[in-house]
Amino acid sequence: MANFHIESEKGITTIRIQRGERYNALNSEMLAEFNHILGRVMQNTDQILVLTGDDNGFCAGGDITMMKQTADEAAFEKVMDDVEGIVSKLFLMPKIVLSAIHGPAAGLGLSIALTADYVLANQKAKIAMNFIGIGLIPDGGGHYWLEGRIGTHKAKQFIWDGLQLSAEEAFNQNIIDEVVETDVIVAAQQRAEKLKLKPLKSMIATKQIYHQFEKEKLIQYLRQEKNKQLELRKSKDHQEGVEAFLSKRKPFFTGE
Repeated sequence: MANFHIESEKGITTIRIQRGERYNALNSEMLAEFNHILGRVMQNTDQILVLTGDDNGFCAGGDITMMKQTADEAAFEKVMDDVEGIVSKLFLMPKIVLSAIHGPAAGLGLSIALTADYVLANQKAKIAMNFIGIGLIPDGGGHYWLEGRIGTHKAKQFIWDGLQLSAEEAFNQNIIDEVVETDVIVAAQQRAEKLKLKPLKSMIATKQIYHQFEKEKLIQYLRQEKNKQLELRKSKDHQEGVEAFLSKRKPFFTGE
């Protein structure tokens, strides 16, 4: 599994995305692999899961080149099914989940980070839900996670503005839970060790009570995101956004 490093030690599973040369951007093959890995991790006996990325960032989101690779509707459906599988497994994971953000956590990468019960970020991390830049909407449950953390009104504005926030700004807006000055992966591991001193079985029971009633709501968000994303991929604004990104120029949107 060249794209992911999985380690289980003393009750803690760590999953590290390993595509550092692309800021851990996820392509279709990686999404399928990630979905498969999480299915296995759900079955192990560890009570804590730490998510992080290799080298220079947590995850820069979906690889932009995947837009052209999934022009076929069946390929797009497969990608979105894997995205649904990843975030729903993380949401229902019978473990306490921590995400450790350094560098960028953008787009789908931010959605994945926000599935966690605790979201930690290094002070130099950058947070963005930047789908608007290519004429799309958040997926991976992005609407759901932001609604839960900052409310519908603020979530709309954050999505529409497409701004990149510092870790401190994201913390002040309640998007993340903690900012650390040190190595965030070490900080997450230290938090995990402290959690091991708590009655984790009861903590996980509380999580399961809350999340079982929210499961259908999350699935509805994911299905709506999938349907709307399919529509928007056919829009002129999306095509312009992708071309502008690949050409490294400012897009010219027309609302079409």
